[in-house]
Amino acid sequence: MPIYHSLGEVPRKRHIVFRRPDGGLYAEELMGHEGFVGTSSLLYHTHPPTTVKSARKVRDVVWEADEGTSLRHRHFLTSRVRKGGSATMDRIPLLFNSDIAMSYVEPDAIDAHFYRNSQADEVVYVVEGQGVLESVYGDLPYKPGDYIVIHRNILHRWRLDAAAPSKLLVMESAGHIRFPRRYRNEYGQLLEGAPFCERDIRRPQSLAPHDERGDFPLFVKQYNAINELILDHHPFDVVGWDGYFYPWAFNIHDFEPIVGRIHQPPPVHQTFQGDGFVICSFCPRPYDFDPNAVPAPYNHSNVDSDEVLFYASSEFMSRKGIEYGSITHHPDGLPHGPHPGRTEASIGAKYTNELAVMMDSFRPLKVAKPAMTIEDPKYHQSWVDQQHAAFSPPTS
Repeated sequence: MPIYHSLGEVPRKRHIVFRRPDGGLYAEELMGHEGFVGTSSLLYHTHPPTTVKSARKVRDVVWEADEGTSLRHRHFLTSRVRKGGSATMDRIPLLFNSDIAMSYVEPDAIDAHFYRNSQADEVVYVVEGQGVLESVYGDLPYKPGDYIVIHRNILHRWRLDAAAPSKLLVMESAGHIRFPRRYRNEYGQLLEGAPFCERDIRRPQSLAPHDERGDFPLFVKQYNAINELILDHHPFDVVGWDGYFYPWAFNIHDFEPIVGRIHQPPPVHQTFQGDGFVICSFCPRPYDFDPNAVPAPYNHSNVDSDEVLFYASSEFMSRKGIEYGSITHHPDGLPHGPHPGRTEASIGAKYTNELAVMMDSFRPLKVAKPAMTIEDPKYHQSWVDQQHAAFSPPTS
């Protein structure tokens, strides 16, 4: 986590006597990654977090890959996905490997259960919608354009605003999500030249502890399965906490694009670093300012990486035939670049309003079978067929 934070009531020192109003002890819980040497937070519960009344496996979570399709550029349209359901239980698998998994959901139900992903950090990009991410750390309001980082094992629940339906792009990381190392000095502070600073990070704002007994269902994702635990108390019973490990938000519109006299390569848009992948933000910005600059990206081959772009607006300078909510996948082993006519059209352009989230994976990505139902199967021909722009349903 980027910076130290504290919320609620905590004792003067760690691991000393801290009593409830009734004279009993608050229950400490240390939560963090990499055992006792990574970032962590110390939470103080009214009730021990270990009081589980029952446990059962609900279902396996098995992502099946499309194994029969030839190597090709791919295009998926999220406008065609099934709508509704739970923000945690009804995600539609898209792309995955052992480091990163991407899914999409347009939830319309507030979960009755609580949720904890114990096998991955999550970066959730809020395409549309607003509401509150409730967690043991307190309430974190969210809005369109937010990246919400929920580190592994953080117990939470999405409280959706029904008046502003949510569309969520979910990226699950096997490793710890952090800001790129080159943006930070040796003390961890973000550098002056970084495209964002600590002021842009939003942390849980309020903590309202619950002291309730009863049966409270918690769904835990672990070992590629969903497991249900029934707690004997409301899990949001934390009266205070402090540390570096908690959910937080960063809005894509707070990313400050780095521009230059000549075209800048995609790493200047990097926003997050994971193990085996990076996440980048393409934001509205001035184009290159040399009179002879070519703003459109040059053709390039993804050697040792797969490139995935989620188009968060309908405008993207180098692409055609895509729409708001499109996802393109350009796999390792295939060169790609601007569509025909885009390079010439970009010369002399001064500004772009494009908005996109890019995920580059350094291991090959597999296409999940559910993504096949929303694929444009002719996308790989779009550099040849200049008229290709619309969605074509998959052939049987």
